Amino acid sequence: MKIHFIAIGGSAMHNLALALHNKGEEVTGSDDEIFDPSKRRLASKGLLPEEYGWFPEKLTKDVDAVILGMHAKEDNPELLKAKDLGLTIYSYPEFLYEQSKDKTRVVIGGSHGKTTITSMILHVMHYHDKEVDYMVGAQLEGFDTMVHLTTENDFIVLEGDEYLSSPIDRRPKFHLYKPNIALLSGIAWDHINVFPTYENYVQQFEIFLTEITNGGAIIYNEEDAEVKRVVEENTATIKKYPYTTPEYIIENGQTLLETPEGEMPIEIFGKHNLNNLEGARWICQLMGVDADDFYEAISTFKGASKRLELIAEASSSVAYKDYAHSPSKVRATTQAVKNQFPEKKLVACLELHTYSSLNPEFLSEYKGALDAADKAVVFYSPHAVMIKGLQDIKQEQIEAAFDRKDLIVFTNPVDFKTYLHTQDFKNTSLLLMSSGNYGGLDFDEVKSYLV
Repeated sequence: MKIHFIAIGGSAMHNLALALHNKGEEVTGSDDEIFDPSKRRLASKGLLPEEYGWFPEKLTKDVDAVILGMHAKEDNPELLKAKDLGLTIYSYPEFLYEQSKDKTRVVIGGSHGKTTITSMILHVMHYHDKEVDYMVGAQLEGFDTMVHLTTENDFIVLEGDEYLSSPIDRRPKFHLYKPNIALLSGIAWDHINVFPTYENYVQQFEIFLTEITNGGAIIYNEEDAEVKRVVEENTATIKKYPYTTPEYIIENGQTLLETPEGEMPIEIFGKHNLNNLEGARWICQLMGVDADDFYEAISTFKGASKRLELIAEASSSVAYKDYAHSPSKVRATTQAVKNQFPEKKLVACLELHTYSSLNPEFLSEYKGALDAADKAVVFYSPHAVMIKGLQDIKQEQIEAAFDRKDLIVFTNPVDFKTYLHTQDFKNTSLLLMSSGNYGGLDFDEVKSYLV
């Protein structure tokens, strides 16, 4: 096939382009800006556009498929040309479905935990040399790309994002995969710029359940009240398998998982991650991996990139970074680090970076999210608020939202970096939570702060 990508430089898009190139398809693409690592990885395969911009002349009648990324706009010149020529235009999730119609589709959905659970499943499969197709939202150890497509593999494991499919398809991505096996990890309001009310957001997960194939299966976290309600009220002809957090203990900063063979040390920690692990175990079981083989493999899982990732360690202190930005994930991650290292002082830093987190109407959802921290710090950029076209946020609004009188708020990246540099981190856990980088923080430099 000859496939053209409009906005090839995105994280998901460039990985799909690489996967199709590796599969032997003819791939071209355009974008108006591309940054590393996308730029470097596309260049290594000869897929980096010769120049940035949009070039309608790249679209010709012999193009078999056009894949449209979210970065493009509805009036994109290449998109208009593709429409004029009557070419087949896919959103990212639509194309993945087309590539997997004859496979068993395993879709991992939920407001949080999707990437970690998908990563766990893929780690187990890779450990046992079981070949599967996949799409996951983080770079994994032992995997070259975040997307892998073949003609021969029976299973495809897909991270089911609830965000929009493309500029011309406003359906959530996970509505388009039509899973044979699905998982729902949790429901906590997010993406307020797309789903303005909690009820509207929950409805997307109700629709997700209706897209499961007849006779399929849903694995669901029954500790989440909303998930439990949505699944148990669903009347479709599907099998329902609830799961809960397995038993575990923490000894001297080491998490031990209770298994049928006794206590087993694992690399990850936090109640939310143990809950994710149990969901992954159920999925792997339905994919033909028994419990013993699952536990053997999962004991070596170190986590997905940027998900409670250890970035520095010294004699008396540790530093982790995490992609957490939604209120529920911030609360769970902060509590997890405190529980793992109860004897250490916890300094938890959160960057408000997403549309939802910078929306004044959504801020109240963060109440109590940093309560487990001994010192709580919030950073946000007024410039980012302006770029996103949102209302100005005052420091007082942040303080009131988190409902913590000793909350420290920074709006200048230099001031935030100076704060970190001047802290005494003896016997301390430092937790940096963000989907950004605090206005340019060098995470490698954080190592020099620890003692």
